[in-house]
Amino acid sequence: MKAVAYSIKPFEKEYLARANQKKHDITLISNSLSLETTVYAEGKDAVIVFTNDDVSASVISRLAQLGIKYITTRSSGTDHIDKQEAAKHNIKLSNVPSYSPQAIAEHTVALALALSRHLIQADKNSRQFNFRNDELIGFNFSGKTVGIIGLGNTGLAVANIFHGMGCNVLGYDIVPSRKASFVKLSGLDNLVAASDVISLHIPLTEDTRRLIDSETIKQMKDGVMLINTSRGALVDTTDILEALDRGKVGYLGMDVYEHEKGLFFEDHANDKEQDLLLKKLMDYPNVIITPHQAYLTREALQEIANQTIKNLDLWQANKCVGKACICEKNCNRNELKVTSTH
Repeated sequence: MKAVAYSIKPFEKEYLARANQKKHDITLISNSLSLETTVYAEGKDAVIVFTNDDVSASVISRLAQLGIKYITTRSSGTDHIDKQEAAKHNIKLSNVPSYSPQAIAEHTVALALALSRHLIQADKNSRQFNFRNDELIGFNFSGKTVGIIGLGNTGLAVANIFHGMGCNVLGYDIVPSRKASFVKLSGLDNLVAASDVISLHIPLTEDTRRLIDSETIKQMKDGVMLINTSRGALVDTTDILEALDRGKVGYLGMDVYEHEKGLFFEDHANDKEQDLLLKKLMDYPNVIITPHQAYLTREALQEIANQTIKNLDLWQANKCVGKACICEKNCNRNELKVTSTH
């Protein structure tokens, strides 16, 4: 199969090459997908994208004109893809349904620990040979209540780590059967009100967009810690800024940002105009923002590459990609029967 992979970073190449083993003819380019860069898809069967790529209706329509039959994203999140437009053009879609939940989970807890113990400020002070401890008082996680919103593979991995630290773990999920023995299932309102730490692990949909807004924040404990390693638009940034000003939110850790598209994954240090909301957030000493790197471990990168190539393999064999299928209309019964062992 001939494919073009957009938004490829230098560190991804070895993992994709190891997974592909020269089975598919894949052109790797650093450009992100846009109307202008669809030209690179001419003569290809498939397009491989990432979360920062433009996979909107107009772009998909152009890809269809160029003969593209398949689009696969190197992410579990799929909110950047217009599925209805793809279905209209009979373009099949796939993602990476899950990959190294431990990578995201460990980054989530790293943010929480760094915030609670003021590690960024401590390191900054120490590098200036300022070894005073006055403003570095933290808190123990043992005995605290941690609320996990979303009990998929990643949410459960986060819950497991916090449980191991001696925390009481509350969990909310629209599929309540997803649980572990140490997670106490809770309604969303109760979880938000009872938790000292709240961690988000849900996909971005119209129902979850800005789930954390002024109304939700009102229900939280004063000084609550909020961690988001899922999707930036789950949180209303303006409302969070107000909550930080009032001390309602005492700690904020974000690996994602509501307006990160076109910003994260690139160096904007020398831009004359910079995102004002993001700059305001980074002025707070009790805020840590990382550049959408929670997934960025060697293990996760290889799993992402493996699944991406597996999706191409199955499509080339005229099979459904199974759990990786994100088509508006899922695979038909015959295809599912063929691939039931995968």
